[in-house]
Amino acid sequence: MTKLNSLLYIIPLLMASIQAHGAPVETFVEAAGPAGPLKGVMLSPGAPPGPVALIIPGSGPTDRDGNSPLGIRASTYKLLAQDLAARGMTTVRIDKRGMFASAAATPDANAVTIDDYVSDVNAWVAALQKRTGAACVWLVGHSEGGLVAMAAARKHAGICGLVLIAAAGRPLGEVMREQIKANPANGPLAGEAMSAIEALEQGRRVDTAGMHPALQGLFAPQVQGFLISAFSYDPRRLLADEQKPVLVLQGKRDIQVSVADAQLLSQAAPHATLVLLPDVNHVLKSVASDDRRANLATYADPGLPLAPDVGSSIADVIKRHAHPQ
Repeated sequence: MTKLNSLLYIIPLLMASIQAHGAPVETFVEAAGPAGPLKGVMLSPGAPPGPVALIIPGSGPTDRDGNSPLGIRASTYKLLAQDLAARGMTTVRIDKRGMFASAAATPDANAVTIDDYVSDVNAWVAALQKRTGAACVWLVGHSEGGLVAMAAARKHAGICGLVLIAAAGRPLGEVMREQIKANPANGPLAGEAMSAIEALEQGRRVDTAGMHPALQGLFAPQVQGFLISAFSYDPRRLLADEQKPVLVLQGKRDIQVSVADAQLLSQAAPHATLVLLPDVNHVLKSVASDDRRANLATYADPGLPLAPDVGSSIADVIKRHAHPQ
């Protein structure tokens, strides 16, 4: 076959591939919230819609694109959705209750718990099944969103499986203790912080009036209900009897969550696949060295693409376990 004939043969295949997926279609979607609607954005590859995945945001005021007013502008979830759409998958990116487009879902965004977020995920799964006709929905949880995904998977039959990205493999209290002790500057505060964590783990609120100012913010009264809820969950126990497929995806340049956490998760889940990406950080961007400043700079760069292999690693596992639509 000549080179010209080869090209003429390949071009129709490329065109057929483009036509099969079509141009991605973005649609605003809603699910029922406690006091008002939960809102998000669906990005579909066109027809057919392919597997459906719900992207669950990380901690704090993180929006559906993966950005935060606290200086994070990496657009991680938006970039991931675009990547997965190109691979024939439908994704839904959501704003958490009380925040951004979901502000009407509750009058106080601080008065929430992990259990509340689990309820919201279940509402989203039901809404997306009804809207798309999907037999089930994949949960893609990033950071704290991974914990929410693990907890939600135990309470809803309509979940296909879990994708846990940069998710802690230990209870939050244990992680906080480690982070506080790791910084020598925290020495004078460590004892007081450890006492507060222990009380919250036992379900007891703490009085912050006499605390060091740095700890007053960390253990502020308005977030103690959330911390008590989060401290009660052990990710390893959540996964111990999980029969659904689980992908644990972890970047080796992540300065927030360790490879050891990912290994704990993969060891806990009976049907887990562990993927470690060498030069990938917490916001799924490429980082070439251990330079902390360079790593953090990627958090504020929406123009930087996702690291290679992030999207393909997720799509490969989801398509391997695809359910008939």
